[in-house]
Amino acid sequence: MEWRDEGIILGTRKHGETSAILEVMTRAHGRHLGLVRGGRSRKQQPVLQPGNRVDLLWRARLDEHLGTFQAEAIEMNAARLMDSAVAVYGLQTMAAHLRLLPERDAHEGLYETLAVMIVHLDDADAAGELVARFELLVLDELGFGLDLSQCAATGTRQDLAYVSPKSGRAVSREAGLPWRDKMLALPAFLQRGSGLRADAAAVDDAFRLTGFFFTRHVYEPRGIEPPDARAGFLAALRKHHARGKAIAGEDAAREIIT
Repeated sequence: MEWRDEGIILGTRKHGETSAILEVMTRAHGRHLGLVRGGRSRKQQPVLQPGNRVDLLWRARLDEHLGTFQAEAIEMNAARLMDSAVAVYGLQTMAAHLRLLPERDAHEGLYETLAVMIVHLDDADAAGELVARFELLVLDELGFGLDLSQCAATGTRQDLAYVSPKSGRAVSREAGLPWRDKMLALPAFLQRGSGLRADAAAVDDAFRLTGFFFTRHVYEPRGIEPPDARAGFLAALRKHHARGKAIAGEDAAREIIT
């Protein structure tokens, strides 16, 4: 058995004295593992880092075997991403979500989205929006997608402000008003075609929304905990936003003084 594909490295672990088990998200073969002989060498280690995009050749005697990878760098992203706590935790969070999917199941849309995410993940102002959208995509791939296109009660596509925790469908501000305390907030930036950017409060609402449905449909039924990386990512985002507010406050004070 043999195939060639491109993939994004999600992680590695040691195997024996000189080799490594490589975990990648591939374009056509889904999340896939394989043995890299000599993967712990000085030459291979910089290539086999999370976030790097690589050309892969996989070989095995039988399809169900672990098999071996030969990996060559296409895009070396790891060094850039490791300079940002937001990027590191963001990548780890997305990798954890991809592990919820069956191994070797193709999800080309998720691969393409992950590739775009990695380009912008070290932009902390954009990372929250990007990872929140990625979580919605993963929920959809798992069969628990949310319908944020129109109001579940009236059919309107305007002024959607809530999501029903029961149905996972959007609800307009007017229709949801009597039950607003029981609804989940729908950040405007998550609505298709809105073109809006998210502030810190909207990002928090987005992760509260996706987290609710991950817990209900995935974590609790499987008896697992949310990934620690997700909490680390949210903490890194809040720290970034707090730093931004402090800098803005200092600039405003400086303008008043001068």
